[in-house]
Amino acid sequence: MSTKTVLLTDAPAWETIQQAHQRIAPRIHRTPVLRSATLDVLTGAQLFFKCENLQKTGSFKIRGATNAIFSLSDAEAARGIVTHSSGNHAAAVSCAAAWRGVPAWIVMPKNAPVVKCKAVEAYGGRITFCEARVSARAEAAARIQAETGAVLIHPYDDDRIIAGQATAAKELLEDAGPLDAILSPVSGGGLLSGTALSAKHLQPDMQVYGCEPAQADDAYRSLQSGTLQSIDSSDTICDGLRASLAPRTFAILRELLNGVLLVSEEEIINAMVLIWERLKLITEPSSAIALAPLLRPGGAGSLFSPVRSPKIGIILSGGNVDLRSLPFR
Repeated sequence: MSTKTVLLTDAPAWETIQQAHQRIAPRIHRTPVLRSATLDVLTGAQLFFKCENLQKTGSFKIRGATNAIFSLSDAEAARGIVTHSSGNHAAAVSCAAAWRGVPAWIVMPKNAPVVKCKAVEAYGGRITFCEARVSARAEAAARIQAETGAVLIHPYDDDRIIAGQATAAKELLEDAGPLDAILSPVSGGGLLSGTALSAKHLQPDMQVYGCEPAQADDAYRSLQSGTLQSIDSSDTICDGLRASLAPRTFAILRELLNGVLLVSEEEIINAMVLIWERLKLITEPSSAIALAPLLRPGGAGSLFSPVRSPKIGIILSGGNVDLRSLPFR
């Protein structure tokens, strides 16, 4: 992994995020922001759920993929697209490439959920499977790129991706109004970087936290040590959170993020059950993790004291889960 220093001044500017939103708005859903009185009581907070699980392709990933692919020139797009992903970015790139009318080569790990593989195939993506290591994904994508001449659309280490993902928090704040904090999942950091950029621009005093599986804690370790850490494989239930930060996302998060909250597998499953039961929403573990820290003893007060009943945005990042393999059946 490169250790090239990326300056925050190199991050997507607010104007770039606005342009991304204009570019993708005709093609994606403006997902709803939902509330739950029961979950408010359980957490001691006013919760605002940004429901990207109801987004096209079932996750926020379509935002960045659409922005990146429709930012390409006709000559670039004609070469086709290649990417690597555990699932949601793969489906989003396949879908956006189909909208653009160009082929998409998708590298996925052998242990990717079947439901996500089927989605990629349904959108026309051409899957190449690899070993369940982040390094194996990148190596396979590089080989395909060399063979085909396709344009690489990285899942998160790309300003066009980050700007697209930033539009979710932009919409959340436009619809919910001022918030005390936003909680978002973190893996490669594209969504969390975009969330921090939008949140800190629109409301500089807002707190932004990433939520990460304790079994895949590279973002936490990176921000604690000040040095980019990596994790090549993990068996966390959060199949969408097994990647590591990139230099670009690390630089943004190091500057803007208030912290990373580590969550156990049991806490993730418990949060997932509550979202299904109380919000009546299908969310995947990688999405439910953003609620989990608020369900601990003390609720929101343990994080945001002395603020009473803080207003907290929670980004439900996706809902692509295999209903035949639920962790709570």
